[in-house]
Amino acid sequence: MFTGIVTDVGRVRAVRETNRDCRFEIATGFDLATLDIGASVSHAGCCLTVVEKGEGWFAVEVSGETLALTTLADWKPGRPVNLERAARVGDELGGHIVSGHVDGIGIVQSVGIEGGSHRVAIKVPRPLHRFIAPKGSITVEGVSLTVNAVEDDVFGVNLIPHTWDVTTLGELKAGSRVNLEIDMLARYLARWRETA
Repeated sequence: MFTGIVTDVGRVRAVRETNRDCRFEIATGFDLATLDIGASVSHAGCCLTVVEKGEGWFAVEVSGETLALTTLADWKPGRPVNLERAARVGDELGGHIVSGHVDGIGIVQSVGIEGGSHRVAIKVPRPLHRFIAPKGSITVEGVSLTVNAVEDDVFGVNLIPHTWDVTTLGELKAGSRVNLEIDMLARYLARWRETA
């Protein structure tokens, strides 16, 4: 489990394809002495398992299904990646409860300035749009955000300068593909309503 609060922006340092799967090496500022093999780390919203580590980097392996359903298939060496270590019992829950399971890929429609923030509009694949509500939570590229507005299958978020500066969201532009995870509570509420 994660909170959607990014704790490092790593960088893809190597990519190796194996059959339909892929292995990524990620350069990081994490204290790797405290990151065990087998640990879960959120990478742009995708929960992946550490399989190897070295000086200033760790490796993860990604299945063909994950590559097909997320933006990870687009990753090349040098790409920045939002990283978050798994939450521990007793940690501050600064964002919202995030599983690290990407629900779909959104497409950025626009990025503009609104006051001191950046306003970002993202188109959501159907039927995910029905799980997104104003003032609800959503995870974009592993970052916990509050939804400001929803119009059909497009939602808007405002990114404060801190979030814009310390995550990869500051690189968004129209046409960018982003990993989305809908709010877990919305998912279960919708399922409950379908079966009630």
